[in-house]
Amino acid sequence: ALVVLATVAGIGALKIALAFFVPLVVGILGAYALRPIVSKLASWKVPEPLAAAIVMVALVGALGCGAYALRDQATSALADLPHAAHSLRLKLHTLANGPDPTPLAHVKAAADELKKAASEVSGEPAPPPAAGPGIVDRHAADGVNALGVLTTLGVALAITLFLLAAGNSFRRKLLRVGGNTLKERRITVEILDEIDVQVQRYLLVMLLTNVALGFVLWGVFAAFGVERAALLASCVAVLHAIPYLGIVFALVLVATVGILQFSSAGIVVALVVATSAASVALGLFLQNWLQGRASRMNPVA
Repeated sequence: ALVVLATVAGIGALKIALAFFVPLVVGILGAYALRPIVSKLASWKVPEPLAAAIVMVALVGALGCGAYALRDQATSALADLPHAAHSLRLKLHTLANGPDPTPLAHVKAAADELKKAASEVSGEPAPPPAAGPGIVDRHAADGVNALGVLTTLGVALAITLFLLAAGNSFRRKLLRVGGNTLKERRITVEILDEIDVQVQRYLLVMLLTNVALGFVLWGVFAAFGVERAALLASCVAVLHAIPYLGIVFALVLVATVGILQFSSAGIVVALVVATSAASVALGLFLQNWLQGRASRMNPVA
């Protein structure tokens, strides 16, 4: 009972401290992923703080170049967003109610018009539309959420930089508390080395498989004639990195884009099926097989 209560309390504490632990974990994983590059620069007599700064600047520059390369497609997509939302609503309404209005819809429309005419004759104002959140409030909420994401990313990058610049200071401290004899410290070194190798291999396999998925889907979307195929493929690849729910969000995004662009339901279904097939082939089978070989672990496990 105590173990169960402690586990539940630990999960609750992590939930409460989400804003603290998320950038911390992302920063630690980033430091693990970039440590081999910093170590290589350090072997070339580059000071570790300078090597860490060079690697972080290169990382931020690569992300910036990728965003700059997709800026035109992203800008045009944002500009088309209001029209796309209106078109999506109309198409979903058509799919739900059929292309032609039913007699009941005609009667309802006529009743609405008669009610409006009666209100004008009697001088009574028409009932106001239902109040809802204003466009300013929605934009403000979206801005706050975006600022929170950017802040979390900035803190994670700062933690990554400091961990890389610190070099082996944490490792040396762990060795001091790991034991007094040479044998005990050697075991600690082997454990730390194994942790480094496992985390780095995991991150490398995840990065390669998601990048490969992005390129494959880019070709698939271009073959279907999807507009802004590179942007859509990049979004799906990023979403696919999210465990479990990422592919669900990606399929919803692909289906939405397909409904907006194509009038044929068959093409939309084909897009979703092709995305699912690529995700299963690369994300489920290839990635797990590579992780099993990299980690020397059973792929089923």
